[in-house]
Amino acid sequence: MEITLALGGGGAKGNAHIGVLRCLEREEYKVRAVAGTSFGGLVGVLYSLGYSPKEILAIFESVDQKTLYGRAPQDGASFLGLAGVRHLLDRVVGDKTFNQTRFPCAVTAVDINSGTEVVINEGSLRDALLATIALPGIFPVQHFNGWSLIDGGVLNPVPVSVARMLAPNIPVVAVVLNDPIDKPVRSYNLPIPSIVPRPIAESLARISLAQSLDVFLRSVDISSRYISYLRLQVDKPEVIVRPAVQHVELLDKVVVEEIAQLGEDAMIEALPKLKLETGWITRLSRRVFKGVE
Repeated sequence: MEITLALGGGGAKGNAHIGVLRCLEREEYKVRAVAGTSFGGLVGVLYSLGYSPKEILAIFESVDQKTLYGRAPQDGASFLGLAGVRHLLDRVVGDKTFNQTRFPCAVTAVDINSGTEVVINEGSLRDALLATIALPGIFPVQHFNGWSLIDGGVLNPVPVSVARMLAPNIPVVAVVLNDPIDKPVRSYNLPIPSIVPRPIAESLARISLAQSLDVFLRSVDISSRYISYLRLQVDKPEVIVRPAVQHVELLDKVVVEEIAQLGEDAMIEALPKLKLETGWITRLSRRVFKGVE
């Protein structure tokens, strides 16, 4: 049974994708392509390179979440940096390119100058991942192939359209991490890099800058919810999986296995719908093939 995946963004919520993959492998579904945005792009790329769900889980469990967002000299204007993320990508992706993935894979970003979506499916995987996770204002803009790129979730939180482009005529399983539009919007607590002394960190948490960033992130959250809702109405994936991760904030320090299990639980719940869709596609393909004969 063949499927393609559209893995949505959501920061720490994205660990739920691991559980989705774990369930799909156990049920013997074969992923023919994957499109991802932000954290979904990271998980999708690792899976396309041949890492198993168990290995991806181990990678994220091995990360010191306190050091992920420290600043490096190459980081531009932003509240947080990507020094720890770069170190992680150097370790697990290195210099690999999209040509080295097991099946078609793409991540999305947005060019801040033209305001258009950019689908990245060639060149450096490391650079593409840094672009797709570049949450605007929070992480530095990434310069890639002449573009100035930010997080793909700004325009396409769950890249169903890209998944269909990669593997036409195969059912799309869309993993949605955005909160539903009818849920209250919560405040955001941004992590202060560990290199900042505690007294300064405590002061930063109280000043108007932190409050302004909270308002900004809540605004981004609201926009993302509605864009996701509208795009899903238009793109119509065959199966939608919604892990119960509404309590997790974008940059939370989490127990990875707990979030992965929420993804697995949601995928188990969606299996009847997936089996119905893949069974219908299989029967239709057999009829077409028989007709050709």
